[in-house]
Amino acid sequence: MTGAVDLSVLKERADAARTRPAAPSRPPGTEPTDSGSAPAVPPVVEVSEATFETEVLARSEQVLVLVDLWATWCEPCKQLSPLLERLASEANGSWILATIDIDANPRIAQAFGVQSVPTVVAIANGQPVAAFQGVQPAAQITAWVDEILNKVGDQLTGLPAAEPSEPTEVEDPGMAAAEALLDDGDLEGAVAAYQALAEADPTNVEAASAARNVEFVIRAQSHDPSVVDSAQPGDIEAQFAAADVLLLSQRPDDAFDRLIALVRATSGDERSQVRTRLLSLFELFDPAEPYVVSARRKLASALY
Repeated sequence: MTGAVDLSVLKERADAARTRPAAPSRPPGTEPTDSGSAPAVPPVVEVSEATFETEVLARSEQVLVLVDLWATWCEPCKQLSPLLERLASEANGSWILATIDIDANPRIAQAFGVQSVPTVVAIANGQPVAAFQGVQPAAQITAWVDEILNKVGDQLTGLPAAEPSEPTEVEDPGMAAAEALLDDGDLEGAVAAYQALAEADPTNVEAASAARNVEFVIRAQSHDPSVVDSAQPGDIEAQFAAADVLLLSQRPDDAFDRLIALVRATSGDERSQVRTRLLSLFELFDPAEPYVVSARRKLASALY
């Protein structure tokens, strides 16, 4: 059948259809390939005039496409179409099936010169290469497809493999319970839950980090926000409170700079106390955050 059917009208139709939503095809399938990953293309797709170029012509450069031209009123179609879908699912990506309702897509039926249904046309590299009409037994269809693949299979690039899916993470019920307390506004209960998880499993850094963060929020919310302006330079506790309020207000640079200035203004045990508080605030953030990196450099300069 090579060259016997003019499919250019369908390509032009598809180009024009790109300016409006195309008819959806079925979601990707999960049939296995040799590598064990799912192919990126389903074994059976429903095709319309808008998707014909992509799902049939372009796809046929990768893999043999069997086009099943059928109609809802066609009784033989009700026998052949399910058989073709089963064979396509069992083909493991060696060929795919494109199903087309000729009543809904008359231009496609016209392009193929369909006289009766069911009609099945094999497409390779954008051209029809073989066809049959009427219901055929599974063994005969399989032999027919194998013969076509023997002739044109080496000309096709093959289907792309789907991207491997990310492994599904199993939710820790303890962490979920602690998060639920947090969502309900029970900060004290959430801290206790996170601390219990961290104590039970010292490797649970997520629980330990969450406990530190919630503890900080509780402490920062207990301060009067006016302390930012009222804290006296020599009042360490007031300066600590001011830094907490600034940090809670998403002003980490100002919070860190305030305590670094306090490091420069103190000495001995007081300086150690301020340094310890500042390091504990650093632990609330990713150490790679630019404002944390900058603050650590400023702290080192202030200390040495």
